[in-house]
Amino acid sequence: MPKHRPASPAADPSARRSSPAVQGGILPSDPARAADLAADAVRAEVLDRLMHAAQARFTYTLSPAALVLAFLDWGMHLANAPGKQAVLLEKALRKWVRFALYLARAGGSDDGRACIEPLPQDHRFTGPAWRQPPFDYIYQAFLLQQQWWHNAATGISGVSAAHERIVAFTMRQILDMVSPSNFVWANPEVLRQTLDEAGQNFVRGATHLFEDWERAVAGRPPVGTEQFRIGQDVATTRGKVIYRNELIELIQYHPTTERVHPEPMLIVPAWIMKYYILDLSPGNSLVGHLLGNGFTVFMISWRNPGAEQRDLDMSDYHRLGIVDALAAIAAIVPGQPVHCCGYCLGGTLLSIAAAALARGGSARLKSLTLFAAQTDFTEAGELMLFINDSQVAYLEDAMWEQGYLDTRQMAGAFQLLRSNDLIWSQMVREYLKGDRPPMTDLMAWNADATRMPYRMHSQYLRRLFLANDLAEGRYAVEGRPVALSDIHVPAFGVATQTDHVAPWRSVYKLHLLTDTDLTFVLTSGGHNAGIVSEPGHPGRSYQLAHRPAEGRYVDPETWRAITPVAEGSWWPAWIEWLRRHSSVPTTPPGLGAAELGYPPLADAPGRYVLEP
Repeated sequence: MPKHRPASPAADPSARRSSPAVQGGILPSDPARAADLAADAVRAEVLDRLMHAAQARFTYTLSPAALVLAFLDWGMHLANAPGKQAVLLEKALRKWVRFALYLARAGGSDDGRACIEPLPQDHRFTGPAWRQPPFDYIYQAFLLQQQWWHNAATGISGVSAAHERIVAFTMRQILDMVSPSNFVWANPEVLRQTLDEAGQNFVRGATHLFEDWERAVAGRPPVGTEQFRIGQDVATTRGKVIYRNELIELIQYHPTTERVHPEPMLIVPAWIMKYYILDLSPGNSLVGHLLGNGFTVFMISWRNPGAEQRDLDMSDYHRLGIVDALAAIAAIVPGQPVHCCGYCLGGTLLSIAAAALARGGSARLKSLTLFAAQTDFTEAGELMLFINDSQVAYLEDAMWEQGYLDTRQMAGAFQLLRSNDLIWSQMVREYLKGDRPPMTDLMAWNADATRMPYRMHSQYLRRLFLANDLAEGRYAVEGRPVALSDIHVPAFGVATQTDHVAPWRSVYKLHLLTDTDLTFVLTSGGHNAGIVSEPGHPGRSYQLAHRPAEGRYVDPETWRAITPVAEGSWWPAWIEWLRRHSSVPTTPPGLGAAELGYPPLADAPGRYVLEP
């Protein structure tokens, strides 16, 4: 067994289940027999977990049992629904009639349109070559079949909503695999390029495939990431590490203006990502933007956990992360409340910390900003496909064996959420067309993945996703539940339109959970690109509305319909909001406070962000 694995499941404080010996099935009058049965139960559970962990390496930690249960639920209810079967038969006949009429009209309907159009987010068949026979027939038949299977997977009375989502998602994944765009003979764009280049695209594609395979086997990052070296090309903003513990490094950045607002800013990124997404290249660094507008900025850089950090839990991330960071800032900038900003999972943790501070009557916070951070997990989007009791138990076994959730396992799940864009379209472009897009700083950052400690991730999934403890007032900090409604500092929430990790309607529930003055922004883009949205970035837009503390609730659909759209980046609007909640600028504080135990330890970006 690995060095840091618990001696037994019963010895693991975060274990989700107990053996029969623990459940009261042992007669106290026979201690020897009790010990034997307990040992047998532990050995059996260890064997089960080891087998599940081995399986998880081939299933991207997706539980086969969860999949089978979902399809059994769907299949049995469909078999017992003759009305639904008749509807599906009718739909199939109607689709084939539509397709036959389309063929009879030699590739076009009376009004010149195809008989079925791709969904707005589906760009596989948008090129003009797909409008020519026989390729228009091929993709039209595929889309009709895709639509039919969606009808077959959904709308069956009695099937649980969670199982319906799993079946529909799985059907979509299977169909995406056999899309005509993925095959040379059925893709007119690949065929045309092959003819024009005399097959050189396949030569380049084979080279790309071999390069990617070689790097994957060696555990090296993708091609092109070497152009973006941490501390030299990205994460270049000048600063000092002024505090370090076993979990974080706290970076304080050099001021770039002669005077700064006295209230400092603490940024809490998610530990599922390296912090420098908020300090990419100089032109799109949020840290640099804050410094240039007169703010003192501190950044938490989380350690990338290994097996030795397997037992770190949510309370450790709260205590060693936010509490220790605020203590350091209080020493360096004494007497000033702090603007706190949290991103994704870091925002969820920050909201917990803010509620705990508010519960105790603390005045440590000046404002609270949350980027793409969920506080209610009942509508967490397609990510919930991977989060149910069966799936979490399976995932826990995989993490228990190695002590953490591996980067490739985590990346695989996120790629499945957007398999068209992140798997199949990419394979067609790079391996069939031989075109490898240039690496960008955001792509290089995305490839610099992190791990998740076993105990923390188990608690996060069970307490927040499955039980929704935070939104329902059961999440305890230091033994007492916290309530987000206790937060009364001004809040600024940011959601992104095409977020697959934190859907904007889920983020919007901050309106329901808090009673404070709230400004909410919905911006174009996804979970990462929507946040890294510097001024001058083409094609950006956002909606912004303010709800005072005594304001009434507006549902998300109405909010979106009545809130005007502004062109450009939302960053200036946030800076202006921060200024309104800040005091008159003054002299910048020094870097660190050596006399109080916070001496500068190293230059930014520090040591932890460089650890693989």
